[in-house]
Amino acid sequence: MAEPGRPVRSQGTAGTWPAGRAASAGGLAPAGLDLWTSLAETLRAWLRAEAGAGRLLPWVPVAFGCGIALYFSADHEPVLWVVATTAIALLLGAALLRRSRLFAPAIMIAAVAASFAVATWKTARIAHPVLARALYSVSLSGFVEARDIRERTDRFVLRVTAMEAQRSDVRLERVRLSVRKGTAPEVGSFVQLKARLMPPLAPVRPGSYDFSRDMFFQGIGASGFAMGAITVASPPETGGLRLRYAAFMQGLRDAIDARIRATLDGDNRAIATALRDAITTPVNDAMFISGLGHVLSISGYHMAVVAGVVFFAVRALLALIPGLAAGFAIKKWSAAAALVAAAFYLLLSGAEVATQRSFFMTAVVLIAVMVDRRAITFRTLAVAALIVLAVAPEALVHPSFQMSFAATLGLVALVQIGMPNLFAFPDNSATARIAMWGGREIAMLFMASLIAGLATTPYAAFHFHRVTPFGVLANLGAMPVVSALVMPAGLLGLLAAPFGLDSVFWWLMGIGIEWMVAVSRWVAALPGAVGRIPAFGIAPLIAASLGIIVLGLLRTPLRWSGALVLLAAIPWGLSARQPDILIAGDGASVAVRGRDGYLHLIRTNKDSFLLKEWLAADADPRDAGRASLADGVSCDESGCVTPLADGRLVALALRVDALADDCSRAALVVTTRPAPPDCAAMVVDRQRLASQSALALTQRGDGFVVQAVRARGTSRPWLPAGAGEGDFDGSLAPKSTAPRIKDATPADTDLQADD
Repeated sequence: MAEPGRPVRSQGTAGTWPAGRAASAGGLAPAGLDLWTSLAETLRAWLRAEAGAGRLLPWVPVAFGCGIALYFSADHEPVLWVVATTAIALLLGAALLRRSRLFAPAIMIAAVAASFAVATWKTARIAHPVLARALYSVSLSGFVEARDIRERTDRFVLRVTAMEAQRSDVRLERVRLSVRKGTAPEVGSFVQLKARLMPPLAPVRPGSYDFSRDMFFQGIGASGFAMGAITVASPPETGGLRLRYAAFMQGLRDAIDARIRATLDGDNRAIATALRDAITTPVNDAMFISGLGHVLSISGYHMAVVAGVVFFAVRALLALIPGLAAGFAIKKWSAAAALVAAAFYLLLSGAEVATQRSFFMTAVVLIAVMVDRRAITFRTLAVAALIVLAVAPEALVHPSFQMSFAATLGLVALVQIGMPNLFAFPDNSATARIAMWGGREIAMLFMASLIAGLATTPYAAFHFHRVTPFGVLANLGAMPVVSALVMPAGLLGLLAAPFGLDSVFWWLMGIGIEWMVAVSRWVAALPGAVGRIPAFGIAPLIAASLGIIVLGLLRTPLRWSGALVLLAAIPWGLSARQPDILIAGDGASVAVRGRDGYLHLIRTNKDSFLLKEWLAADADPRDAGRASLADGVSCDESGCVTPLADGRLVALALRVDALADDCSRAALVVTTRPAPPDCAAMVVDRQRLASQSALALTQRGDGFVVQAVRARGTSRPWLPAGAGEGDFDGSLAPKSTAPRIKDATPADTDLQADD
């Protein structure tokens, strides 16, 4: 029995050991065991914190996006009723498990299935014919739905009502046609013309951007150019309400453009009217090299500035009326006015997918203000992402969506950790005087530009093969002027235009644009301003995206695991091996890597866009028009030949009579002619190019690993008929030589007596 006042001892254990440091009866516990136990408990605590209330919603759009990505990676079009039934079943299952621990994984799986079904349904809903081969003289008639003004040529979209083409019975719904500058017909007019039509532009190399997919989701089945005069005729039927609306909005844009043109011209006018394609090449290049290219597109920044200026202006005006300011929620009224202004800006700009995405994000923020919710949160971003992906699932694979949401995620994370408080100092400190002169605002702008720039870097490197080392410097120099002068002056110009008092505002807008262009030119001219990155595969980009998402969404120290993943993606992407041979989809251009490590170009046409893309993907600083690109290439009227790094020859055969010589001397022959069956060389012929389009070949031993734009067995609605149908594998190997004829006569000593 224990005595009073004496410590109680349990059997085998001293009761006087401090709590948490007791040893087992068999001896002292290893220090490493305590360390691992403590670490495991810390990790469990972090995981419990990340799984807390309200932490699930931001991950739902991530799962939703994964389902869309899975859809676009499919080899052929899924069966709609199967994927829809699967999605409904999984959503019902998640609803039944809403009070279970399995709800989180169940809702994520359901989100993947739902987005897969949404993307499948969207494709089925807008399905339309896509031109498979070029048509050289096509009679078209139809309504003009849209018009673009560009630097050298204009372009318009024609909704086809009648189409006649020799040796073709395809009937396209919409085509996009280029015309001589100044000859594009008015939106809403009914026209008749002849045109040359081409299939939508396929990727110029494996892994590059697929413009044909974009055109498919825009409802366009072919592109081309007008031949001869365009005749405006009386329509056989009305164009419908949608066409009348398009004509009205285009007329409004033309009226605004006319007012701006009366004050501004050249690049200033093109930038002021958001005519990105009308900007001269030097200014356009300087804007993108400096990191100010986002200003040239109607992006989330423009939408946010428009809504922000209207919000604060309306609120300031209402605050001047004491009765309203004291008795009514003028903040909500201001948010409603900003929402109306953002909607008008959406319609005025043409309501393209990228602009719709910006509007949805802005609208969610303004609605949050109107219902007394925090405006800048992960939930707001999640809701905006879900709306955008549900309305336009194809936006996921577009660089503007990827870059804008990555930048917004970084900025929201910065706000969540208290960015405004990072630069809040006591009033009696010396830094308060700096803040009075805008030091705090400059520091916040610097931090925001840095975070947004870093978040968008992987996507700029993947899609455009470049980074902007001095992007923060350019944004610091230009964006305050754009935000405080260019955009407000533009809004005031719109308001003053009906009264004829808008010229001064366009003039002020032009001053701000000139400053922005000057900053972009200065930054672009700095040493090292052009950051070229060689092309890399999708896997490093997925890893970088995962790192950014984890780094942005998690709140515990577990977020730094995202930084590790992001850092690991950098050497992974930079270590990607570049192909040794690039072959254009039409077989007219071939690039071969020589002993010097550079691409040597064989080309029989003037496709400058293709050459620019090839050189950019190779991080090659040479200009596409430079004559040195063809160094080491020998050509005649029959074809061209150039050596690989190992000395073997690659031949581009232009005539049938050149194939015999090329097959005997070259290691690889590229030709749009039928190759002889006994050709000793490896061959890429017309049949393979028609099936697989552009190719990238990488040496492996004596043969090549082949990457194709159209992989074997692929069949998607935006691919021309016949793509991916050929029986071609992913490699090219030297043909084995014919076996040597052996003498079958047995030796005398081997003959038997009965032979």
